Amino acid sequence: MTDSERSAENNPIAKRGGGAPASRGRTTIADGVVEKIAGMAARDVDGVHAMGSGFSRTLGAVRDRVPGGGNKAGVTRGVKAEVGEVQTALDLEIVVEYGFSIADVAGAVRENVITAVERMTGLEVVEVNIAVSDVKLPDDEDEEPESRLQ
Repeated sequence: MTDSERSAENNPIAKRGGGAPASRGRTTIADGVVEKIAGMAARDVDGVHAMGSGFSRTLGAVRDRVPGGGNKAGVTRGVKAEVGEVQTALDLEIVVEYGFSIADVAGAVRENVITAVERMTGLEVVEVNIAVSDVKLPDDEDEEPESRLQ
C-alpha cells in the first residue's frame, strides 16, 4: 500500500469525494460584487472626490432623497466590471480634487482596486481603466442645492 493510499484510507473526507472539500464545486462572483469592492477601494484613495460623471452623481443624489430609493447604487456609481471565471476587468470614472496629481491619484486608485479585488475575490485583475471626468475645485458646490431638488 502506498503512502497516498494509506492517507486516503485514514482520511474519510478525501476518500469519499475525491479531493479536498474546498476544491469541490464552483464559485461564481457577480459583476456587482466586484463593482462594490472596487468602488469602496477607489473611494479610500486621497484625492478622489467622487465617482461617476456629474449627471450620474446628480441622478444619484435625487434617487437618495426618494423614499425607498436608498443608496444601493452609490457604492457602484462610476464603476463597471466584466467578470469571467478567473479574471476581471474594470472601468472607473472618477472626479479628482483640485491640487492632486491626476496621474498619482489614478495610479493609487489602480493599485488599491487591484489589491482589494484580488484579495477578496481571488480573481486576477487584468486591467483597471480610469477616466477622470472632472476636477473638484475648492469653490465648487458638491451637488445641486437641496432646496432645488426637492
